[in-house]
Amino acid sequence: MKKELKKLKHARSAMAHPDIDLEPDEYVVLHIKRAQVGVVGIWVTVGLLIFALCLILIVFAQNNNLDSTLFTIDEHSMGFLRLAVLAVFALIIFGGFIAQSVYNANQLYITNYRAIQKSRTSLFANSTNIIKLSRIEDVSFRQKTLFEHLFSIGTLRMSTVGDETTYTFNWLATPQDEVKIISHLVYENKHGQPPKDE
Repeated sequence: MKKELKKLKHARSAMAHPDIDLEPDEYVVLHIKRAQVGVVGIWVTVGLLIFALCLILIVFAQNNNLDSTLFTIDEHSMGFLRLAVLAVFALIIFGGFIAQSVYNANQLYITNYRAIQKSRTSLFANSTNIIKLSRIEDVSFRQKTLFEHLFSIGTLRMSTVGDETTYTFNWLATPQDEVKIISHLVYENKHGQPPKDE
C-alpha cells in the first residue's frame, strides 16, 4: 500500500512540476515561492520612476508656458523630449515585468529525498542546486532587519554536513510549518523513520 501511495504521489508531482527530474519513487512535499511583498516593491519602484518622469515633463511644459529663460525649449525639442520620455517610460514598464519574472523564478522544491533550489539572478543567469536531505545538518529561518520583521519575510537556511555549505532561500514569507516539515523529512532520511512527537 505504501509503495502504491508513493507511485501516486510521484505521478501527481511529475504532472504538477514537469521541470523537475524526479526519481521513480520521489515526490514533491513542499513547493516554496518567494513572498509577494517583493513583487509589490518592484511595482512601487516602477510607479515612482514613472511619477518622476511625469514631473519632468510637467516642469518643462510649465516653464515653456511661463516664458521662463531657464528651461525654455522650442516645440520641436519638446516633441523630441516627449518621445524620449515615452521610450524611457516603456523601458521602465518592460524592466518591471523582467524583474517580476526573475523574482518569481526563484523557487525551492522539497521532495521526500532532496531539496531542489532553482535560482535566477537575471534573464540569462540561472542555476539549480540539489541537496540530499540526508546531508542536511540544520534547518532554520532567520530575520535580521526591521524590514523583514515588518513584512514577515526572512531567509530559510539549510546547512550541510561535511563541506559545511549553507544553502539559503531569501524573501520567504514567515513559514508556518515549512521548517518543521523539512526537519522531519531530514530526520526520516537520516534515520529511516519519522521522529517521535514529543
